[in-house]
Amino acid sequence: MKNELSRRTVLAGIATGAAGPALSSAPQSSDRPVPRGAAPAAPTLPSGSEDIVRKANLDGDVAYVVADATTGEILDARLANQKMPPASTLKSVTALYALDRLGANFEFETSLYAIGSVNDGKLDGDLVLSGSGDPTLDTDRLGELAIALREAGITEVTGRFLVWAGALPRGDRIDYDQPDHVSYNPAFCGLNLNFNRVHFEWKPKKNEYEMTMEARGRKYSPSTVIAQMDIVDRKSPVYSYARGTRSDLWSVARGALGKKDGARWLPVRFPALYAGDVFRTLARSNGIVLKTPEIANSPPNGMQLATTSSDALGNVLFSMMKYSTNLTAEMSGMRASLSNNVPVNNLLGSGSRMAGWAETRFGVRNVIFRDHSGLGYGSSISPLDMVTILRGGMPVAALMKRVNVPDPSGAKNKSLDDVMAVAKTGTLNFVSSLAGYITTGNGRGLVFAIFTANTEKRDAIPTEARERPPGSRSWARRSRTLQKSLLSRWAVGFDPL
Repeated sequence: MKNELSRRTVLAGIATGAAGPALSSAPQSSDRPVPRGAAPAAPTLPSGSEDIVRKANLDGDVAYVVADATTGEILDARLANQKMPPASTLKSVTALYALDRLGANFEFETSLYAIGSVNDGKLDGDLVLSGSGDPTLDTDRLGELAIALREAGITEVTGRFLVWAGALPRGDRIDYDQPDHVSYNPAFCGLNLNFNRVHFEWKPKKNEYEMTMEARGRKYSPSTVIAQMDIVDRKSPVYSYARGTRSDLWSVARGALGKKDGARWLPVRFPALYAGDVFRTLARSNGIVLKTPEIANSPPNGMQLATTSSDALGNVLFSMMKYSTNLTAEMSGMRASLSNNVPVNNLLGSGSRMAGWAETRFGVRNVIFRDHSGLGYGSSISPLDMVTILRGGMPVAALMKRVNVPDPSGAKNKSLDDVMAVAKTGTLNFVSSLAGYITTGNGRGLVFAIFTANTEKRDAIPTEARERPPGSRSWARRSRTLQKSLLSRWAVGFDPL
């Protein structure tokens, strides 16, 4: 189930905090770059950096800080203390939080329990599918769990089939300000499947369409009754959602499907029942007939029959940072919040607990975290505080993606080959951010955060139009150009001779 090569590589990187030669020797913890309440030091290159900002012609706020990774000296800054939406750069903080509280070798487990006696392969009692919040559980691993149940000798279950999802708080979606149909905003709980998404596929057939709603995996792709789709004759909206008693009721505008085959992922709002429904189908294919899944009201207290584990947390977080998976961030963050066995009631409470941890651990002030993924609109942090956290949390560098730094000469598609930069990006509507580390050509380590946002434009977008609002893509392109230009200037301008 696990990629051992990548597991060893990532865990070794986390242990050293290495993103390059200079970063590997940077401190694991540090003082703030400036004392609390103080203004950042005067930037070394204010005019040149301001020229880059003006050239970008980016409406809204542009804030950034770059500091020496070893000494904490601020080298360049603009609106250093201004609170800004971090978007997905918040996942860098979440990764540090989860590693600190849980450890890089922590694994999520999903297990099957027998509540009753087992005689000659017959379970006289209930079977429970129990989750611990694994964000990476997929259909194929559920299929392996069904095989493991058969190999444990179970051939019949006389009682109920229960699903336990109460190990973590439950929510219908991560952020209530997003459109209903976007798959990056699913429900969450202690039992998740396929990032709580269902695969909707359609194929034209004469004047109608063949449709499937599947728990798509590489090896197994069973249909599910937890998500249902209806085609209706209307112009808009393209998708409409209604919550059923135990299923998601979707409809799609006929004209939007077109004349070709198509597919897309849709979010699941009943994740525990979804996992149970899919497991029931997979168990049936192994000769084990289960009743319709029901939600368990308490943790299972019985004999463990089989279990499946996620990869080590270090590798889970590596994938989270690479693909920016929101569910992984929320599950890892909430699991970390519960590591000391103090209850947390919801995502907001868990985000606030992470903010308190950041203030205690790194000495930052007035950070606001409403979730762990950065998807919601309520989180905010200044670039100075983000730089402080990243400088004090160097292991996260091993989880970040390589960023090409353009040659400042202006040569087309030419990068500074002797510069090593890694970072986490963040993008929302009219919000773009980049935070990470640079090792210059001569080995100097830098840590930076660049936040850009036009929150007035963002907040003015109607909820139903927030998937692709007009103007947001071109705005984001200009922001990314600005970010790369700043990185180029810093990598050359702050490189010691």
